[in-house]
Amino acid sequence: MPVRLSDDYIKRLEAPAKGHRLVFDSHPDAPRGFGLRITAAGSKSFVLRYKVGGKDRLLTIGEYGKNSWRLPAARKQAGEYRQQVNTGADIIEHRRTEREEQNFADVAEDYCLRHADKLKRGDQVRWVLDKHVVPTLGERKLSAIRRPDIIELIESIAKTSPRVAALALLRIKQVFAYAEDRELIDVSVAATIKPSRVSRALTPKSRGRVLDDDEIRSFWENVEGCGMHKLTAILLKFVLVTGVRPGEAAGMRWEEVSGNAWTIPASRRGKTDTEHHVPLTDTALGLLAQARDEAARLSKRRKKKAAGYVFEARPGAPITTGAIGRAVSKHANALGNVEADTWGRWTPHDLRRTCRTGLAAAGISDTVAEAVVGHTRKGIIGVYDRHRYDIEKRAALEAWERRLLRIVKPDEDASAKVISLVVSQG
Repeated sequence: MPVRLSDDYIKRLEAPAKGHRLVFDSHPDAPRGFGLRITAAGSKSFVLRYKVGGKDRLLTIGEYGKNSWRLPAARKQAGEYRQQVNTGADIIEHRRTEREEQNFADVAEDYCLRHADKLKRGDQVRWVLDKHVVPTLGERKLSAIRRPDIIELIESIAKTSPRVAALALLRIKQVFAYAEDRELIDVSVAATIKPSRVSRALTPKSRGRVLDDDEIRSFWENVEGCGMHKLTAILLKFVLVTGVRPGEAAGMRWEEVSGNAWTIPASRRGKTDTEHHVPLTDTALGLLAQARDEAARLSKRRKKKAAGYVFEARPGAPITTGAIGRAVSKHANALGNVEADTWGRWTPHDLRRTCRTGLAAAGISDTVAEAVVGHTRKGIIGVYDRHRYDIEKRAALEAWERRLLRIVKPDEDASAKVISLVVSQG
């Protein structure tokens, strides 16, 4: 329904739940078909709807905003376009023929530069596109890519890595949607491709891989002598001892450690927006001391001052989660990391799950165990129960430490194991 557009009205206009909404302008200065499009994501752009050859066209004039198009200027521009349309011109078609059509690689790069690189995990978006999509579709013109081409690619990836295949399909759809919004293509051929229709393997499943006692023992005994970067090996042990996410440990800074506790800032927590307090047991502190010595050795050898990261693999940069995963995969045989049941070989994140399972086996309540690994409590309990469980979490991690040490050194007295382990680690 036409309304008289104004800045106040546009600012108050709410986004639709899905798709987009068009609001046409009834202002006397507005040409026929001029209006505003607002998407579910909240993006607002001025548009001009017109017909040519019996076909409906929706021409994007520009994005509304302080540093973009203002309402009076957009009305004026729409009027000029309307005059061209009234003479029979098809502005959208003319734009397409004027510019050379881009291939998938060009559009994917533009999408990353303008959007994905600004996201917290933008590097992962680039990795999926560069490694799994661009080598196959990169040189193809967008208009030449068909649904069967995309489905064939996703099915081939799913044979070895269903999770990566699902991510690849998501990124392809995002690139095509980006191209459609900028009128590089008429319609996205990927928009209606559903993961479940491509392959059942793409349907997300909760992973349940947990290391058994023999695997824990083999990992602990061999990880520092298998040829892996020493700081990576120490980090993996630290994840098993504390139950933190590998990515949280990878970005750990010395300034976050105070005495026998570590506070992970909210800005570095992938799935929540609150900080997380991690009590450090003697074994965890021993591993940190070992990491400090190794970092100091590397800094002296490189003749460059460390940047404050606990696990600084390269000058000024921490270990990445990708590097951690590649290290575990490369040294799988030396670590005793073998295929097991449904889940295959264990991954770095499975060490965190093993810690959580070990807490339950040690008799720790679900409430405390979930607090240890930093899971957010949901519902009414999460709203009203603000207790941090610091004392309970420390007792829980000490119980897991005793259990872990009985596994890795079954022939030693439990009380002596912590002392000997800490002494040996620095």
